[in-house]
Amino acid sequence: MSRTLFLQDILSNVFERGRMFRSEKDSRDIVELCDAILSEQGEVSGSKLAANILVRFQSMELEDKRKFFVHLVENLDLDPELIIEFAQAYAQEKSPDALKTLTKFADPQRRELLRRINQTPGATELLVGMREDLLKLLSQEPQLKCLDVDFEHLFTAWFNRGFLVLKPIDWKTPANILEKIIEYEAVHAINDWDDLRRRLQPEDRRCFAFFHPAMPEEPLIFVEVALTKQVPQSVNKLLAEERDTIDPNNFDTAVFYSISNCQKGLLGVSFGNFLIKQVLHDLKLEFPNLKNFVTLSPIPGFRKWLEGESANSGKEVLASIQKVLDISEVGTASERLAPYEKPMKVLLAKYFMTDKRRDGKPIDPVARFHLGNGASLLQFNWMADISTNGLNQSACMMVNYKYDISTVEENHENYEHEGAVNTTREIRSLAKQELK
Repeated sequence: MSRTLFLQDILSNVFERGRMFRSEKDSRDIVELCDAILSEQGEVSGSKLAANILVRFQSMELEDKRKFFVHLVENLDLDPELIIEFAQAYAQEKSPDALKTLTKFADPQRRELLRRINQTPGATELLVGMREDLLKLLSQEPQLKCLDVDFEHLFTAWFNRGFLVLKPIDWKTPANILEKIIEYEAVHAINDWDDLRRRLQPEDRRCFAFFHPAMPEEPLIFVEVALTKQVPQSVNKLLAEERDTIDPNNFDTAVFYSISNCQKGLLGVSFGNFLIKQVLHDLKLEFPNLKNFVTLSPIPGFRKWLEGESANSGKEVLASIQKVLDISEVGTASERLAPYEKPMKVLLAKYFMTDKRRDGKPIDPVARFHLGNGASLLQFNWMADISTNGLNQSACMMVNYKYDISTVEENHENYEHEGAVNTTREIRSLAKQELK
């Protein structure tokens, strides 16, 4: 038996055990079950209690879930006085026992509860779903943010890079996973199975996803890649129904044109950095002739930023651009905006290079992601996405970020410590120009 089949059999048995535990009902309410699992030492009985907690939670309405979360925050919190006492004891003794006691009480009880719930097979995925419910409530219940800190702390450990498995997604991938690729695509919507086939089946297309052993049928994040000749300047051409497939001998560029996080409950747990660098490495091994590794990225905050600039600056050209954007539809955007190509590129340079958040980082979230990974800002692409989403978010503009293996670490350090954006002379020049 191959290693892969052996692991599949193990996972199958594990999930089968999970279904068995979930089928055993317990008449106690969810709070009583939580108290019981915190006092329980046995592995089997603990797994049964965990399974029943998860079943009970899954059946609750959102308001009841809110009350349960409030209970965890208020009744399973830290005891600051005990922490101070044990911290002082450790400061005096510096003994392993004193450290063990301190670390035990430095964790809220609710964290230990979540750890114990996670001991039952299949629990990890359900806990991710539990946090998704929690995130829906945070704006109305600020005190629940303490519980969210616990979830993020645990998920960062449970989903670290050492546990993640990179898998290629192609037309032979099981249909249930392909359906989730369609569902989770967050950048360029996949309209149907034919559209998905065009992204996966041709030899100049690739897709990769990270999976976790505890969630083998749920992608965590995936990236779609186009293998091209030269750096592309339009996603419309890249995804066109009628296009010529490029011969593998002619590939010189790998284009990361869509990166989608799949699990809302894993918000704040970063996978993208690892994903891009691993895919870059794997593609270089498969195609040694690849010279360029770039993105073709949206600019999701640009249109909103333009509206603010138009309202506040009083400049005529901004008012004209805003008026054209307000009346333009997908079919007319290219023609109506054509006279404003130069000023819009100047504005885009200011958006990336001049206007910053309080922490000195760019306004644009996609820019923060790629620049934080060590990419450089390569070029602006005029009318690169003439979809409805492209018009509404980015005024039909897109950018290329470049991943140069020889400079990513230096770029990352400069960005993190100084907020420096590595870019071209042309973009720096645009950022210095003034609009009339």
